Amino acid sequence: MLAYGLAVLLNAFVIVIGARFLLTPQAAASGYGVAAKENGDRAYLTIKGLRDATYGVLGLALLAFVGAHAAAWFMLVVALVPLGDTVIVLRNGGTKAAAFGIHSATAVIVLADAGLLFAV
Repeated sequence: MLAYGLAVLLNAFVIVIGARFLLTPQAAASGYGVAAKENGDRAYLTIKGLRDATYGVLGLALLAFVGAHAAAWFMLVVALVPLGDTVIVLRNGGTKAAAFGIHSATAVIVLADAGLLFAV
């Protein structure tokens, strides 16, 4: 039950993050760890929002319609995103606290949930 609950929470959280990038992109970028240009990055921020929201919906769909094993594989693969985000933040002037405290920590939690889902 913990595996499913955590997976639902993580996927819902990613949907919220995606929605934030779509609705308040500048604030979302700051929260991500790399501030965006006031008048130049909206398309990229929208792409990030759409990507995140789509990943969240896909994760929930896998849980609901396919099951824990497929969701575990998805979580294992999708953990590459926050790991990549860690590198992006570090390479673009973000703080180590944001890179590791937000993005790497997220990857660890997603990987832990993948392990829990594999065990179901």
